[in-house]
Amino acid sequence: MNFSNSGFHLLGIAGWSGAGKTSMIEAVLPHLIAHGLSVSTIKHAHKGFDLDHPGKDSFRHRAAGAREVLLLGDRRFALLHECNGEQPDLMSLLGRMAPVDLVLVEGFRDYPMPKLEIFRPSVGKPPLWPTHPSVLAVATDAAPLDDCALPQLDLNQPTHIAAWIIAHSVKQG
Repeated sequence: MNFSNSGFHLLGIAGWSGAGKTSMIEAVLPHLIAHGLSVSTIKHAHKGFDLDHPGKDSFRHRAAGAREVLLLGDRRFALLHECNGEQPDLMSLLGRMAPVDLVLVEGFRDYPMPKLEIFRPSVGKPPLWPTHPSVLAVATDAAPLDDCALPQLDLNQPTHIAAWIIAHSVKQG
């Protein structure tokens, strides 16, 4: 779905820690790309996560007060931006990204965007779909889920998950 006139098609990948969100994205990305889509991802990292470490030049720049440090290598660049206790919202992060066909957003469980839930009963947490109306479908290793009226996808079938994403996230925008 085209989200809030942002120009980006967004699909949240939601679920509890340990459910396999990252693994599912990793398995599905090649199938989406094989269909000719350009895809980027945003991952909401755990608290205290940092790319930078004491002793690195970039760390020293930030410690000296730089608000942003851009690291450039021969294969990629990374922008380190000091949030100073205030995380930017998802839309402002999207504004920093190059345009693509689809952005898969891992985390941001409570953000109001269309979502595919990754649900594994073995994690021992309740499903999100009963209380999160933005969940459009469930990818699970326990199908069929008798109490779920949403489309259910086999978590072990990344080709089918990719086809659902294309049909319900990109083509409808």
